[in-house]
Amino acid sequence: MGLSVNSVNNVFVELSVVLGKSTMPIHQLLKMGRGAVIELDTRQDEEIWVLANNVPIARGEIVVQGERVAVSITSVLMGGEN
Repeated sequence: MGLSVNSVNNVFVELSVVLGKSTMPIHQLLKMGRGAVIELDTRQDEEIWVLANNVPIARGEIVVQGERVAVSITSVLMGGEN
């Protein structure tokens, strides 16, 4: 007896894309207003991380088409690989 499609519809996965990281004092973060730019430690040509429920599952690259931004998956991580 297999799972029905309806039971899969009730599974929630939070996807995140990590473009880069930055470190700054909290007082500087609190002073930032709308539209502020935060410099990240990643170069444009570097791969980014794709996370599912805060667990790395893939690497990818940013693709910009007009006003749309997407992630192209370049490799899928196998269990325990980081």
